[in-house]
Order: sequence, then C-alpha cells, then structure tokens
Amino acid sequence: MKKTVLVAFFALIGATALAQNGPGFGIKGGLNYAGNGDYFDSTADAYENPDKNVGYHLGIFGKIGDKIYFRPELVYTKTKSDYDNNSLDMSKLDAPLLIGLNIVGPLNVFAGPAFQYILDTDFDGVTIGDVENDVTVGLNIGAGLSFGNFGLDLRYERGFSENEVTVLSAERFNDRIDTRPDQLILSLSFKM
Repeated sequence: MKKTVLVAFFALIGATALAQNGPGFGIKGGLNYAGNGDYFDSTADAYENPDKNVGYHLGIFGKIGDKIYFRPELVYTKTKSDYDNNSLDMSKLDAPLLIGLNIVGPLNVFAGPAFQYILDTDFDGVTIGDVENDVTVGLNIGAGLSFGNFGLDLRYERGFSENEVTVLSAERFNDRIDTRPDQLILSLSFKM
C-alpha cells in the first residue's frame, strides 16, 4: 500500500513538473464579470442577479520563458455592463502583456499592462456618442494553475483611467458612461 501511494505521489509531481512550462503558444477562453462603480457593490448585485454583467472572451497567447516568463495575449472580449436597468454591450480587442512567475508545481502568478481597443458599443436602444478613446491601457493581475497542456487562471483587470462615452438620448442627455469597468476574468487555456 505504501509503495502505491509513493508511486502515485511521484507521478503527480512529474505531471505538475510539465505544467505548461517552457515556451509555446495556445488558445484560451472564458467568462468575464464587469463591475460598475464600486466593485464590491457590483459583486453584491451579481449575487442577486448572477447573469448580470457577464461576458466572455476567446483568444490566443504565447509564452516565452520558464520560471520567469513573458506571456503576450490577443483576446476578443464581449462585455455587458448594467447602468440603471439599461445594458451597455461592448466588443473589444484586449492585448495583455504579462510577466509571470512559476511559484511551485502548477501555481503561477502574473501581472502586466492590458491594452484595449474598442470595436463596437451598443446601449440598449439608447443613442450614444463616440467613445472618448478607442485605445486605453489597464492592469491585469492574477494567479493560475496549470496541469499538462491545460491552464486555469483568475485575474482582476482595471483601467488606469476612465474612458467615457456620452449618452445622447433625449431623456438622458449628457450622461456619461465608463467603457473601462473593473473586471474579474476566469480563463481556461490549452497550450499546443
């Protein structure tokens, strides 16, 4: 019995040693949760309405390095943010440039700037003006687990500055909405 447990233990250590280590590239996808205003108030709202402010993302990534690594990504993201019972839908391209550190076994941490380019915005039938800046910069910080070619990570994203759009409808003239909300991002990745 002890030998079986010992063999299983060393097999597990061997599997985690191969945990998405080394250079390569792959695909990723997952869910985003956007928070408007105070993030903790948004989280309480999400508890009451779990489908509110949920979006998704699909993309590719590269990885250079092993213990300390550089991981550029190019990701198509679709977000939904609720403002006073109206929904702002946004399509964008995100390009995080992450520096990471493999801590131990499958655990890694990472952080870096995230560039955002807005492709399209739609505010539930309300007319909106042009977005203040099509390109903005934010910060990604998070942690992940990797097993073989599969990885799972959770990150927090916030913009370095607000990026607003003006609401032009008659009943809400001159309201402004931030197009760079804070986000929690859950991703599943596959290294090829």
